[in-house]
Amino acid sequence: MNPLLNQPFSTPYQTPPFSAFETKDFKPAFLRAIKNARLEIKNIAENQAEPTFENTIEALALSGEALSRISSIFFNLNSAETNDEIQQIAQEISPILSDFSNDVLLNEQLFARVKKVFEEKESLSLNNEAQMLLEKSYKNFKKNGALLSSENKEKLRTISKELAMLSLQFGQNLLAETNDYQLHITNKSDLEGLPDFALETAKEEAESRNLSGWVFTLQMPSYLSFLKFARNRKLREQIYRANGVKAFQNNDKNNTEIIKKIVQLRFQRAKLLGFETHADFVLDERMAKSKEKVNDFLAELLKKAYPLAKKEIENLADFAKGIDGIEDLMPWDHAFYVEKLKKQRFDLSDEELKPYFELNQVTEGAFTIAQKLYGISFVPNNKIEVYHPDVKVFEVKNKAQECIGIFYADFFPRVGKRAGAWMTSFRDGSFVNNLHKIPQISIVCNFTKPTKNEPSLLTFDEVTTLFHEFGHALHALLAKTQYESLAGTNVYWDFVELPSQFMENFCYEPEALALFAKHYQTKEMIPIELVDKITASAQFMEAYQTVRQISFGKLDMAWHATDPSSIDDVDVYENQAFEATQVYPKISGTNMSTSFAHIFQGGYSSGYYSYKWAEVLDADAFELFKENGIFDTETAQKFHRLLSAGGTVDPMKLYIEFRGKEPDINALLKRAGILAQ
Repeated sequence: MNPLLNQPFSTPYQTPPFSAFETKDFKPAFLRAIKNARLEIKNIAENQAEPTFENTIEALALSGEALSRISSIFFNLNSAETNDEIQQIAQEISPILSDFSNDVLLNEQLFARVKKVFEEKESLSLNNEAQMLLEKSYKNFKKNGALLSSENKEKLRTISKELAMLSLQFGQNLLAETNDYQLHITNKSDLEGLPDFALETAKEEAESRNLSGWVFTLQMPSYLSFLKFARNRKLREQIYRANGVKAFQNNDKNNTEIIKKIVQLRFQRAKLLGFETHADFVLDERMAKSKEKVNDFLAELLKKAYPLAKKEIENLADFAKGIDGIEDLMPWDHAFYVEKLKKQRFDLSDEELKPYFELNQVTEGAFTIAQKLYGISFVPNNKIEVYHPDVKVFEVKNKAQECIGIFYADFFPRVGKRAGAWMTSFRDGSFVNNLHKIPQISIVCNFTKPTKNEPSLLTFDEVTTLFHEFGHALHALLAKTQYESLAGTNVYWDFVELPSQFMENFCYEPEALALFAKHYQTKEMIPIELVDKITASAQFMEAYQTVRQISFGKLDMAWHATDPSSIDDVDVYENQAFEATQVYPKISGTNMSTSFAHIFQGGYSSGYYSYKWAEVLDADAFELFKENGIFDTETAQKFHRLLSAGGTVDPMKLYIEFRGKEPDINALLKRAGILAQ
């Protein structure tokens, strides 16, 4: 029997048995699971009994479990441990999955039953979670074409299938372009300024490619280290441009036509479904509700942050000119001189901090903070299988030492892993019919690998990245919901970043840093002077970073909040979108959109603004912790309630229950130093 179909898996906590299956098992497993799921849907739709919540809504929510598991395993591997064979299967199976999804959502007989239960909801004695499941189920059908004519349903099917394929191709092109580049250096003088950890990593990268000298890549630890420390300005420009032309070159990996097709198809789908634009379609199920509110939100932030951001870059330009005679500060100079200015202003540098942020210690620190806040512990379990030797696994236990979740940590870059950092799940938690299925959650990052002489030492930015993704993981691990579809991070996209960004706050708190910031050699605690400098530097260049995030949000809305039919040149259109946020000159030949995976490959289309939106929430939320004590038990219990509710309660209601009021945008502006305290 196909091991992927042998479910539930006979493994600890029913975790994926990675060693039991081969890549070739996936496609037949998908096809069989889809066939079985179709039968389940048929039985629900053709049930002769009167539609009820249990035999229709709940039955639908519980259907296709095996297919869901196979999909989560496969697409997680496609992101974190892919190869040509996996990518080929993804190309073949994605349109089949799209067809299946459309067959469910456009099934008139099934929708008639869902609609009947929805229309009778006032007479049903449903708890809050069941009511939310009913409402979301009905809206999901409606938003995906259940009310369309037969002709338009077929149009929607075609659009959905093509979008699935285009998004997949976008990601494959981007990964290939990232992997194809190397900056090979053989002249040691070209390495001036680079610290030992970067040199050792580059040396090992060269050796792995059977080359002499040093190799730097577009993987973030390598790329950012070079931009931040290399004195050779021409080489900084070279690697910067290489990163800026990913999927924008004159070859078969160019994403420009794919982008135009994606935004056009998204727009056509929105119009079919009765929305003015794709943004209107997406924001109908968001806290922000409308593109006007998103644009107003971004405009308000920009108005307050832009003047200070311009001043920050002017000061940086003066600094660069003063120490190196730089007449025209360029984007490839930014990280280099920011690092030097931070060193001068705060006597603080990443090179100085890294010895105190050894990866295992930082991870343990995150675990300890979670224990202090929520009473949970993380216990290594080497018996649970992993998909790559780098991955570590932990059982997550509550105060009663009951296992409430499984946590995977995958921290290092490799050829088969896409860039960036993300949290994902192999299974969300649920508790239906007295059967508790614990969540199986993973965070995937691209930190500097250990070398022969040093462990993995993190930059401070990498520390905050780890805490950010760990915040997402906690949201999923602490879920206490009946249904998977409402568990953990299955919330509005402009709410999903609150738990992650909330956790970043602890990286700046002396009481939290004392738990894990220890020198990896001497084991000495980070000196209080360094902690004070970290806290003092928290607002450093923050207005620039705010404008940078706003620019990405505005670019996203430019692609999705209008009719894209007249867009001809992707680069020209992008430049227009960036114009109001530009603080550096545009670099000819580079393009952001062709590598903007968040909106063209991930789930953030018309949603990138949510990072700043959630920052307002997290800044306002953490103010309460600062007032009461960052590990205050009562405050933490209230926040735990917010996390555990998942998508069962309207997010603004959840937030007000926690905070006692709606969030205040000034909390973010004060924290960033954009408004006076």
